[in-house]
Amino acid sequence: MTASDWAELLRISALFTVPGDALAGAAAAGRRPGRSTALAMGSSLCLYEAGMALNDWADRDEDAVDRPHRPIPSGRITPRAALAAAGALTAAGAVLAARAGRPALGVATGLAATVWAYDLRLKHTPAGPAAMAAARSLDLLLGATATGQGSALRAARAALPAAALLGAHTYAVTAVSRHETQGGSTTAPVTALAAAAGIGGAVVREGRAPRSAPTGLLLTALTGAYLRTAARPLAHAALNPSPPLTQRAVGSGIRAMIPLQAALAARAGAAGSALAVMGLVPLARALSRKVSPT
Repeated sequence: MTASDWAELLRISALFTVPGDALAGAAAAGRRPGRSTALAMGSSLCLYEAGMALNDWADRDEDAVDRPHRPIPSGRITPRAALAAAGALTAAGAVLAARAGRPALGVATGLAATVWAYDLRLKHTPAGPAAMAAARSLDLLLGATATGQGSALRAARAALPAAALLGAHTYAVTAVSRHETQGGSTTAPVTALAAAAGIGGAVVREGRAPRSAPTGLLLTALTGAYLRTAARPLAHAALNPSPPLTQRAVGSGIRAMIPLQAALAARAGAAGSALAVMGLVPLARALSRKVSPT
């Protein structure tokens, strides 16, 4: 088991789509990023990676047929090691969330339960996309409820619209991903394309804070970056729903979460957080050429 094997199992190129959840959540709740935001971010990263390891453990028999090159079916990582990593990362995520405060731990516990339920039971059921959407929404709420000034419940309520938009995008991408090995679905990418357009329109509407002209321009640019990242590959997959183009649409949909998170932060008036999140785009793009995010 080498470092590159673990990087492939854990899909490290997709890791860069995670920190923006906490930053967008803190911004939507009207909180400046701080130590608790960093702890929430660390918890999110651990729980996300736990989900990746558990996903491949649960799908090891299916991957032996459809993706024999994956680390577990190819024998590069044992099922026991993958399951142990999922458990250890889940525990680490809970510990970090607890240090961010009791409300954050409560949200992280719900997030962990959703991740495990998705990988072990819900992934191949009609509830699968909804479970993934719930996980992303909870991840944003984790950043919003991490210990800070004011009520955690009030912070969660303020962040709910942003969480719903991120969850809607996740639902659409997950629905497309259900066809990435076999292809053949035109409906899923067309629906996801319409969802992306609707999400983009919702993001640019007036947020919780009055906007200056520079912030408005930044929000428009970030929303445009989100739509460019997500829309073109989805359109290609709708026109030709082959496995390669469907997989490309899913990968782009995952990376599109970064400009969406940045736009959500800008929508709340947190231009600094928005720019910090967008700084992750080149890293995600570079690593995705080496390690697939799907």
